[in-house]
Amino acid sequence: MEEEQKWIRDIQRHGSRQAADKLIRTYYDEIYRFACRQLGRKEDAMDLTQTIFLAVLRSLPAFDGRKASFRTWLYRIAVNKTIDCRRRARGDVVPLEETEAPDQTDFAAQVQDRDLLDRLEAYVSRLDPDSQAVYRLRLYGERTFPEIAAALGQPEAAVKTRYYRLMARLRKEFG
Repeated sequence: MEEEQKWIRDIQRHGSRQAADKLIRTYYDEIYRFACRQLGRKEDAMDLTQTIFLAVLRSLPAFDGRKASFRTWLYRIAVNKTIDCRRRARGDVVPLEETEAPDQTDFAAQVQDRDLLDRLEAYVSRLDPDSQAVYRLRLYGERTFPEIAAALGQPEAAVKTRYYRLMARLRKEFG
């Protein structure tokens, strides 16, 4: 995206706020959805999205488009910030009155699904950062294996192996 490269150059060379605004607007909704899928709560996702873009703007002077596309680089930062967020959130309990009112017809299914997701997330959050990154980019970011490999700077075969081994462990652990 030629326009994107111009914005990045303007930010790197001149600290252009206008270019930064355009760059953020281009990716904001996509990164917000990525954060929302992982955190579940809109407020938390908005906070994480803001944290991600602050980190992007701080790190942009070091960005090198020859090493990776901007989107790849952006998702790497997003994954790292998500891992940091999940580490800080471990043990945080949401009071029952703050949860959304469930549909009574499938309340039990929703509780079981939420419980399973919470247990899966707790399990994954204890893994090494590369395994977490592969898991998050594949499931929450809906990235392909080549995109994940590029974001992590690893061979595609290694990414696939890590992902499928993790899925096997999760199936074994959680049925």
